[in-house]
Amino acid sequence: MPNFEEMVDISAEIRFKTARSGGKGGQHVNKVETMVEGYWHIQTSQLVSEEAKNRLQEKLSNKLTADGSLLVKSQSERTQLGNKEEVIRKMNELVNKALIVPKKRKATKPSRESKEKRIEYKKKNAAVKELRKKISRDNW
Repeated sequence: MPNFEEMVDISAEIRFKTARSGGKGGQHVNKVETMVEGYWHIQTSQLVSEEAKNRLQEKLSNKLTADGSLLVKSQSERTQLGNKEEVIRKMNELVNKALIVPKKRKATKPSRESKEKRIEYKKKNAAVKELRKKISRDNW
């Protein structure tokens, strides 16, 4: 299994597109393109290996466009530069998180103490439920 633990910085391969942001701001919002969309095409990237590309396609499938580009938008900042930096940060975070390979879980047997605790809990629970029952004439 390949190790994808090293951090990847994809900022050199990101294409940016700007548009006008929505929301509050009055006339300023209507004339300034502060929203930034970042596109990174995974399959044409020179920064990651083929196995990493396959892993990214699988993990980030819900964030990919029809042509296979990772799309991230930002319009939270007031400036285009701020939104651009936010897009770069979000994309790098997404990519690096997707490249982490989770460790395989080793199956273990429950310990004697944990088994005893489970049985004890079941007995207490059964006793509580027994007390909730209606009392019949036979039990008097």
